Amino acid sequence: MSKTMTKYQLDHFRDKVKRQFNPMIDEQELLVKQYKTEATDKAVDKLSKKIGADKIINKFRQAEKMLEEARATAKTFFEKKKPKDQELHYKFTERNSYRSDELTLSDCEDQLRDWASELAQREIERRPEGMKLKQLKDLKTKALDVVMESGTPDTLAIALDNVSKKIGLRWNTDVQALPNFKQAG
Repeated sequence: MSKTMTKYQLDHFRDKVKRQFNPMIDEQELLVKQYKTEATDKAVDKLSKKIGADKIINKFRQAEKMLEEARATAKTFFEKKKPKDQELHYKFTERNSYRSDELTLSDCEDQLRDWASELAQREIERRPEGMKLKQLKDLKTKALDVVMESGTPDTLAIALDNVSKKIGLRWNTDVQALPNFKQAG
């Protein structure tokens, strides 16, 4: 008669799968993030030129620079011209007078970066790092499926050992004994 697994055994197997796969997945995700950041930066420039946004953004950048210069000049002018016993209107001192209906240069740049990031993500998935990350995630999913679909702990251990071999690990690993240290006395 075959022995069925308890919920605790299933939880243990799932946790062990995660302990094996998560460090490798995390490491690969960090590597992929590095490439995605670089690819996104390059994609922003290419996409911007391709769709013609570069001209609009450059024009916007120049206009905001001129606007900031005009604001600074106006503020200096009114500071010097105000009567000594009076204060300037609060808008002259308020830094965050951002209105939600105003489109800013950073709004345009953020939108372009979002689009470029999606393009970069698709490109990364075709690179060896992205393919390895996908393979690791697929193997982890397979291992978790094996846990949930297996009938007995013995057959489960064998099946998980087969999946673990694909990432260069063994399911059941022996722990080496600590060396015998002599006490100085």
